Amino acid sequence: VNGVNLDANGGRAHDDLLSFKGSLAYELTPQWEAYAAIGEGFHSNDARGTTITVDPADASAATPVDPLVPSLGYELGMRGTAFDALDTSFALWALELDSELLFVGDAGATEASAASKRWGMELTTHYRISPCWEAELDYAWTDATFTREVGGGRHIPGAIKNVAQAGLSYDDSRWFGSLRMRYFGERPLVEDGSVKSDGSTLFNLRLGRRFEQWSIHADVLNLLNSDDHDITYYYESQLAGETAPVEDIHFHVLEPRTLRLTVKTTL
Repeated sequence: VNGVNLDANGGRAHDDLLSFKGSLAYELTPQWEAYAAIGEGFHSNDARGTTITVDPADASAATPVDPLVPSLGYELGMRGTAFDALDTSFALWALELDSELLFVGDAGATEASAASKRWGMELTTHYRISPCWEAELDYAWTDATFTREVGGGRHIPGAIKNVAQAGLSYDDSRWFGSLRMRYFGERPLVEDGSVKSDGSTLFNLRLGRRFEQWSIHADVLNLLNSDDHDITYYYESQLAGETAPVEDIHFHVLEPRTLRLTVKTTL
């Protein structure tokens, strides 16, 4: 590529990793229990990066990455049932990762970065309002940072701090339906946190009817026809009328309001 000999980037690489996990649970009452867990894990890097020695862009020396990157996670929480109708769980957790894997929007590929650490909380609730009506709410808050400064800061590009989803559903064995909401909060797009994406909110609606041997339901996706950003990245690009590359936000909006009809039958 551009006079660069990439034969040196070929080769073979292998790795192996043992992961240990353990958990303890204690019954506080017949309806509630507390638990603690710790576990090792891993993610795999792009195989091409495990044998690379020459950067294809400028022929400079490149450092291979490890095929497998270990992680260590902890979790402490409670879960149970209240009022014979409310199922809920709450957890505090932390995760340490030896190398963060970042998605590069411009190249459409991933690249290995510095080690990272995360901690956060998760709340899950499910409430049976009546034999036919149910409601649910899930919320997660996460603080994610690199363990050292990268690109002028420690923010992890694309790491969302707040995520929530809620739903209300109905099912009387004949008629059924649901209204669901999904929320993604803002997230940093560069390591120093100076550029961030906006949050996005999406509503979906379903309505259906069952018969003896078949059923039909309609889904209205993106019910409010929101134009929030579904995907957002920050990188250099150059339009035809521009004299030099410009760093800017690149995004893809949510799919417009869509109606989907599904018919099922049992033979």
